[in-house]
Amino acid sequence: MRTKYGSRLVFVTLAVLIGCGGERSEPGKKTPPEASDAVPAPAKGDAIHADASVTPGSYEDWCAKHGVQESLCTRCNPTLVAAFKATGDWCGEHGLPESQCLQCNPDLKIVRPAKAEVK
Repeated sequence: MRTKYGSRLVFVTLAVLIGCGGERSEPGKKTPPEASDAVPAPAKGDAIHADASVTPGSYEDWCAKHGVQESLCTRCNPTLVAAFKATGDWCGEHGLPESQCLQCNPDLKIVRPAKAEVK
């Protein structure tokens, strides 16, 4: 026997379960920004990742997904983490180099190197 409130109870329970399925954060704890908040979208025609053959530090050495040099992108290449930690350049709270942490350093400007002129 189903009551008129039985259907509503099922609906409300499902709505609560779906609505509460996201990540929970601790009060006062900073969460990393979404990629779309921190890094501008790549320009049309730009690759998201640099080719492995590019010169580190060049215009072409750029991770458009994370807005840092590809050769220094720990999110794309986690093997780099140990080197950043060894030099004391690590933000444990946000899981990336302190020199790239816009959460801790909001005035930080990470600028893509200028494109080399073709002669």
